[in-house]
Amino acid sequence: MTASRTEPTATDWSQRADLAESALLSRNLRRLWVVPGATLGVVGWPALLGERLFLTWNYWWQAHLIDCAVDAADRAQTPARTARVAAIARAHRIRNITGWTNNYYDDMAWLTLALERAERTQGITEVRGGRTALEQELVDGWQPQIGALPWRKGDDYYNTPANGPAAIALARLGRTDRAVEMADWLDKNLRDNETDLIMDGVHLPSGRIENPVYTYCQGVVLGLETELAVRTGDFRHVERVRRLLAAVRGTMTDKNVVAGGGGGDGGLFNGILIRYLAQTALMLPGEQADQVAARKSAAAIVMASAAAAWDNRLEVEGEPLFGHDWNQPAQLPTSTTGAARFTSGGSVSASTVPERDLSVQLSGWMLMEAAYLISAAGF
Repeated sequence: MTASRTEPTATDWSQRADLAESALLSRNLRRLWVVPGATLGVVGWPALLGERLFLTWNYWWQAHLIDCAVDAADRAQTPARTARVAAIARAHRIRNITGWTNNYYDDMAWLTLALERAERTQGITEVRGGRTALEQELVDGWQPQIGALPWRKGDDYYNTPANGPAAIALARLGRTDRAVEMADWLDKNLRDNETDLIMDGVHLPSGRIENPVYTYCQGVVLGLETELAVRTGDFRHVERVRRLLAAVRGTMTDKNVVAGGGGGDGGLFNGILIRYLAQTALMLPGEQADQVAARKSAAAIVMASAAAAWDNRLEVEGEPLFGHDWNQPAQLPTSTTGAARFTSGGSVSASTVPERDLSVQLSGWMLMEAAYLISAAGF
């Protein structure tokens, strides 16, 4: 007769998050050039020379690195962790050459979210100028005749990965009415009426829809609607969360574990979904049975995914290496052959062994931090 498995405690998940943080810091975090007090994440491990020299750096991946560093500091604040958040943010501004902003509204939205949290929860006031500049870009870039932001400046493509995080950021910065308009636009224009999942984007004025359904698109809309449910008290936002959560659980999980995965830019997709599932579990208002059930469902996906990813990790010198697909054993990258590359469309392809990519390991770290939050909340 086999002994029953003991469920990990919040302390266990905190220790696992510590290990995820430590692994990424030891493998990926490096000083930017010779600049004191400025560190960035090397985008691959093992790394190419150009990656170690930050000739390649991936703006939006680094924004999520800041977010993960804030997660760790929020969980267990230390002077070193707070200083690390500031050092990564400082390096981001320097490496971007032109300051905080660029021409891509999705990139700028992710960084706005990270800097807003860094200032609000860790008191890092030196990022305020960046956060303000980015907020202004998101405000000025909104197209009133459409009701949304384009993917990048001057483009005809209006997509979820720009409007979802931008609207969350604007809601947190007090621009709730604009965030509501953007949420309504997403629900009207990019929700698939058959599946209730959120599609990637639409070209306007042609109306041509790009209809892949990515996990991170679902994540940011869950996060946005949860944020607005709290801030407005409008029940339609709760209902949208419940509807989308049911669709995600029914089509994007296997026994509550987020299914599939990838590397390159796609390495962040499942981690982003998990971040906002945790927010839904912790923040969605309401005490009716279906609202309680929605919170429990979101929490169950986080915890099942975290358990699977932990069980399928590799141990490398005592530290975890997470798989790109949390349901499958992680693979060890042993060389730089087949390293991730920028595509002609501007995205980053996966490495031949996706576990090499910083994006994949950031998602693993996000997952451990989310599992701690859910466990600590008593789910």
